[in-house]
Amino acid sequence: MTAHPVDEKLPALKMATSGLQHVAAMYAGVVAPPLIVGAAIGLSATELTFLTGACLFTAGLATFLQTLGFWKIGARLPFVNGVTFAGVAPMTAIVASTDDKSDALPVIFGAVVVAGLLGFLAAPVFCKAVRFFPPVVTGSVITLIGVSLLPVAFGWAQGPDPKADDYGSTTYLTLAGVTLLIVLLLRRFTRGFVKQIAVLIGLVVGTLVAIPFGVTDFDPVAQADVVGFPTPFHFGAPQFQLAAILSMCVVMVVSMTESTADMLALGEIVERPADERTIAAGLRADTLGSALSPLFNGFMCSAFAQNIGLVAMTRIRSRFVVATGGGFLVLMGLCPMAASLIAVVPRPVLGGAGVVLFGSVAASGIQTLVRAGLDKDNNVLIVAVSLAVGIIPITAPEFYHAFPETAKIVLDSGISTGCVTAVVLNILFNHVGRGGEAQDVTHPMEAGQEIAAVR
Repeated sequence: MTAHPVDEKLPALKMATSGLQHVAAMYAGVVAPPLIVGAAIGLSATELTFLTGACLFTAGLATFLQTLGFWKIGARLPFVNGVTFAGVAPMTAIVASTDDKSDALPVIFGAVVVAGLLGFLAAPVFCKAVRFFPPVVTGSVITLIGVSLLPVAFGWAQGPDPKADDYGSTTYLTLAGVTLLIVLLLRRFTRGFVKQIAVLIGLVVGTLVAIPFGVTDFDPVAQADVVGFPTPFHFGAPQFQLAAILSMCVVMVVSMTESTADMLALGEIVERPADERTIAAGLRADTLGSALSPLFNGFMCSAFAQNIGLVAMTRIRSRFVVATGGGFLVLMGLCPMAASLIAVVPRPVLGGAGVVLFGSVAASGIQTLVRAGLDKDNNVLIVAVSLAVGIIPITAPEFYHAFPETAKIVLDSGISTGCVTAVVLNILFNHVGRGGEAQDVTHPMEAGQEIAAVR
């Protein structure tokens, strides 16, 4: 009996090259969150390299859980997992509210562990409750994720030190603009593999262009070891703070919603539709990977939808190809020198690429909202109020200044407040009192397809 293409084992060379392509498609997305959070904390180049390597390592482990699986864990689809963007804004809010920055990562890790374990327990129930997270909710949240991250890209574009005299200089802004232009040209005039890794190429070329300006520092590579291991609890044992836990639990709900949509989309693409059992198993892998990630100094893990687009484009549907990509991620995490390469990239170059990277997330949210039935007044109100509430921390950073510090960890995360607002309003307008005439909710697969198109 011929194996389904999802279970097919390809020749070694094709397996390796196709696996590397998946790594290339997701690499920038994996390293961006530790860069953002690490910069907010003020980590040294060495510590930033360690954090980046840890996130690569844990992304590989989480990908193994999804593709290979065991027991009732893992969708066993060509499903790539890595650090979710949804957690970045809440994590930076946690950093901002922590008096001693050395406690920031332990607090984040503790919150991720609890959120992961709770998500693991909730997986069988959540896959039944997805109707409360239609595109009007997921689209609003995904849009807020991108909008919340764009100020980070703008900050990077101005230079590494906001207190420096040359912060925002024409040199830095020019480097950011050149990088952005390179990425746009590659996306416009190339195709296939080169187009998929346009952001990665933009980072490399932008770094080379920056060398004559004296803003590229190769010391992190020179100081990094060739072989290393993400020592468990390197930054300290997890600390458990209620406000931080609540904030990351909201992120977990968002992450599980996106993963559900992605699994539905991927199941259609590979012609193995994801049923309720598959979704529950996939969510268990997501949440278990997230709960284990802080052990090795990593963050919350979730599906990477851009890799779904890669599967659709290449028509290589083997889950073992993606598992091979997970193996490469683990190896990169075990090689500090490889992880340190990202620390070489100047902040303005990262800023230029970040405009595309973060802007694409916002654009995917908008595309999802297009399918959300905005011709209905109720949905327009849900989107309007959710976006307004979610944008408060960006446009009015001192809006919640009178609230307790613990409350501000949640309130200062526009993603968290916007998500809660969208869910509550969706239930109020589209479910409560509607009986059998509740809103005809668009299938979550459509959200997953839209994300896969651009993310």
